Amino acid sequence: MGYLESISSHRIAPPGVTGLETAADLIDAAFSSYNAGRLREVCRVFVEKMLTPRCTVGVTLSGALTPAGLGMSCLIPLIKAGFIDWIVSTGANLYHDTHYALDLPLHQSRPNLDDVELRRNDVIRIYDVIFDYKTLLDTDAFYRELIRSDAFARSMSTAEFHHEVGRYLHARSLELGKPSNSLLAAAYEAEVPIYTSSPGDSSIGMNLAALELAGGQLRIDPLRDVNETAAIVYQAKQAGGESGVLILGGGSPKNFILQTEPQIQEVLGLSESGHDYFLQITDARADTGGLSGATASEAMTWGKIDPSKLPDSVACYTDTTIALPLLAAYALARREPRPLRRLYGRLGPCYEALRLAYEERLKSRLDPSARRGL
Repeated sequence: MGYLESISSHRIAPPGVTGLETAADLIDAAFSSYNAGRLREVCRVFVEKMLTPRCTVGVTLSGALTPAGLGMSCLIPLIKAGFIDWIVSTGANLYHDTHYALDLPLHQSRPNLDDVELRRNDVIRIYDVIFDYKTLLDTDAFYRELIRSDAFARSMSTAEFHHEVGRYLHARSLELGKPSNSLLAAAYEAEVPIYTSSPGDSSIGMNLAALELAGGQLRIDPLRDVNETAAIVYQAKQAGGESGVLILGGGSPKNFILQTEPQIQEVLGLSESGHDYFLQITDARADTGGLSGATASEAMTWGKIDPSKLPDSVACYTDTTIALPLLAAYALARREPRPLRRLYGRLGPCYEALRLAYEERLKSRLDPSARRGL
């Protein structure tokens, strides 16, 4: 075997496109090179490795995905199929998801509208998505009313907060007898915990802050989030399984899901080797400092990624709104649904296992015999 054949056995010789192909068939046959090739790799690693029963799958959401309908079209079907076990999202994606749950319409438009005229007519624009300013006011009113209830009169993690919101939205959809079309409601039903890495950085956080001014008892505990997310990863690996991350975009959610491993290894001092699978869809660049968390190989130097698993780490440089529907179609076509992992109901034991492991680590560090190596 020659050198060329030793590094690639895949000759580029795709069949002609007929128009009859499924999305999954098209990806396998025609997405051969450049970022099309990377997207095919993302799809195959996701389906063939991350979606095995032993892998716990975390997904991050940044950028305005839910306003574009990707919560309804892609994320909810992936959750229902058992392909997403836990989520880190911007607060904005969850706020705009709530519009759909409340049946507040968003509309397709063009990106070159007159913004002064839109402002004059109380129309909000997110690039080529537009909606009435009243949609914001109605969603704000919903959150202000909901969080006054006794269920929110306490300190809680963002996962607890979103679970309670999802509980209400799910119950509301059942009462109305129609689908909620809400990522929050679907996550509640499947017990998929959703975290927000910057809970004050969204309209949800702004409304929670208003409640605090009015004397409300709700407090978001970001430190609980740090330890709970680390506990999810630690428990997955300690139980003999694997941890995979699918990063849609970048920003704070990307760092938050990846910092679970440095929290385990560097801060808590527990033995671990990093996430097993790292897949990212992004249009950012590493050389400008804009690729938050940088490449998989750079993340490996922080202990975020298992060095032995770098071949299963793929970055595709394209728009998430293009890649996610293709990835969802590929996964749903090529992999049977997995049993729901229902991590939310297991957060308490996961957290306690991490706490006990850290407690033992502290005891061993303080034990004189351990220091002497006896």
